[in-house]
Amino acid sequence: MTNSPVARQHHATFEGLRQLDDAGNEFWLARPLAKVLDYSEYRHFLPVIELAREACAKSNQSVTDHFEDVLAMVDIGSGARRELPDIRLSRYACYLIVQNGDPSKTVIANGQTYFAMQTRRQELADDAAFCPENPTRYLATLPSYLVTPTPCRIRQRA
Repeated sequence: MTNSPVARQHHATFEGLRQLDDAGNEFWLARPLAKVLDYSEYRHFLPVIELAREACAKSNQSVTDHFEDVLAMVDIGSGARRELPDIRLSRYACYLIVQNGDPSKTVIANGQTYFAMQTRRQELADDAAFCPENPTRYLATLPSYLVTPTPCRIRQRA
């Protein structure tokens, strides 16, 4: 992701919407996320959520683990509040929503870049964690069906 002020703001806003339940599980609510993703009305955001649900199901993930229909209290003006349907989203659900959002929106494009960068960071961390300094000795400990011609990338020391 670029280090532009807009990109930093979108990242901070996304993480700022994150909530934790009593068990410490992180989640986001769809209505506030729709506003951050620059959808003028929640009803325009619902088709994107449906595409994300479909992608989740086709990835053999449990849709209910990532998209939970809830009732949330929202401000309706003059200090009044009422319950409205909302959707509790996992980080994976947010990823799918951003990937299925309108890329002509700057915030969606930045979100797509954010998740791509997070994925790459995790790949690099996994490489570092699972690839020891001596790959030949490491490969000898693995079953042959797990060994590939290039199992990992070793960083050269300066």
